[in-house]
Amino acid sequence: MNIAIVGTGYVGLVSGTCFAETGNNVVCIDIDENKVLRMQNGEVPIYEPGLEVLFERNTKQGRLSFTTDLTEGIKNAEIIFLALPTPPGADGSADLKYVLKVAEHLSHIITDYKVIVDKSTVPVGTADKVYERLAANLDESFFDVVSNPEFLREGVAVDDFMRPERVVIGTSSSKAKKVMERLYNPFVRQGNPVIFMDEKSAEMTKYAANSFLATKITFMNEVANLCEEVGANVDMVRKGIGSDSRIGKRFLFPGVGYGGSCFPKDVKALAKTAQENNCDFRILQSVMDVNEDQKSILSRRIKNYFGESIANKTIGIWGLAFKPNTDDIREAPALTIIDELLKAGAQIKAFDPEAMENVKALMGDKIILCDNQYDAIEGTDALAVVTEWNVFRTPDYDRIMSSLREPVVFDGRNVFDPIDMKERGFVYSSIGRP
Repeated sequence: MNIAIVGTGYVGLVSGTCFAETGNNVVCIDIDENKVLRMQNGEVPIYEPGLEVLFERNTKQGRLSFTTDLTEGIKNAEIIFLALPTPPGADGSADLKYVLKVAEHLSHIITDYKVIVDKSTVPVGTADKVYERLAANLDESFFDVVSNPEFLREGVAVDDFMRPERVVIGTSSSKAKKVMERLYNPFVRQGNPVIFMDEKSAEMTKYAANSFLATKITFMNEVANLCEEVGANVDMVRKGIGSDSRIGKRFLFPGVGYGGSCFPKDVKALAKTAQENNCDFRILQSVMDVNEDQKSILSRRIKNYFGESIANKTIGIWGLAFKPNTDDIREAPALTIIDELLKAGAQIKAFDPEAMENVKALMGDKIILCDNQYDAIEGTDALAVVTEWNVFRTPDYDRIMSSLREPVVFDGRNVFDPIDMKERGFVYSSIGRP
C-alpha cells in the first residue's frame, strides 16, 4: 500500500518505519527542512531501541522516503496519517492548530479517494473537526476520516507497533474499514484484535487508557508514601496486590512521578474535556496534584538531610530522561528535581546514557554534564538516582563510596536493595521502603 505520514515526530517516524517494514511504500512529510535532510542522509533524529535498523533497511530498499512537499508526498497515497503535535494549552486542552491546518491544506490538494487517519492523540470530536475542514473544499466522496490512536511505549515502541496487543480503529465508513483492515492484517497474524468502533469512542479510548495508567502509578506513589509513615514495605505490598489478576503487575512501581509526552498531556486533556462537558472528573485532578508533588520528593529529602542550606553542596544525578531507553525529557521528573536544587543553591553534576544532548539544549551550562555515571558523582555530597537505566542497577559500589564526600544515596526509583545498601555503609533513602 502507498502511505503518507504527515509529521515525523516520535509517533510519525516509528509508524512510518514500521509500516515500511511490512512492505508498504511510505513517504514521511515534515516542514522542518533540516530534519528532513538529516533523515534523507540516513540519520535517525530520535533514540528508540530497534528503530535505526529498520530505518536503515527500508530507506536503502526504497520503501521509506522523506520530503517537505505535502502535495508531492500525498500524491500517490491511499492512506494519509496525521501524526502532528497536539501540545497542551494553558488551560490543559490539546491544541489542534497543526492538525486542522494540515487538514485544510489537504482539502485543496486531494484529487482522488483517500483515508485520512488521525494518529495523533486528539480530544473527542476531533475527527468531526477534521472532516469539516476537508469537506469545506473537497467533495465528500474523496475522503473518509478515521481515528486510529497509538499505544506505543517509548523504549519498546518498535515491538509495540510490530506486535500490538490491540489495534483500535474508529470509523463509520465500510470503505475505510476495509482499507484499514488490509493495512493492519500483517501486524495481527497471531490473533490480537483489531477493534472497530465509532470515531469518538476511539478518541476516548486513548485518553482513558493513558489516564488509567497514570492513575495506577499515582496510586502506588501514594501507597508508598503511606508505607513510609506506618513502617510497611511498598515492594511487598506491590507484589501482594500485583498477583491479583484484576489488578495486574504492571505500572505498580513507585517513584518520583510520571513524565513524558503522553501521560501529563493526556490526563490534562481528558480533565479539560470533562470540564467542558460539565463532568466533574475529580480523580484526574487528584492524579495531577499528587504527581506534581511526587516529583519534588527527592529534592525535599535532599534539603532536609543537609539542613537549612545546600548552597555549598554538589549533588550527582543519575538519569535525566523521563524513563529508561529513551532520550525524551518532556515533563521528566529529573528536570523538576534539578530546578529545585539549583534554586536552593546547590550545584549539579549529571549523567544519562541518551538524554544529555536534549538537557544541554534546554539548560545550557546551568549543570555539569558528565561522560559517565562515575564522573557525575566524583566529589559530590550525595547521589540521586532519578531514572532506572539498567546500567545503574549493578554499579561499582566501592567506586560510589570513594567518589562521594558522604556515602549518601537518594534512590527515586528503588533501584538498589535497602539491606544491601545499609550493609555497605550507605545512608540510603528510597521510596516507600524502610
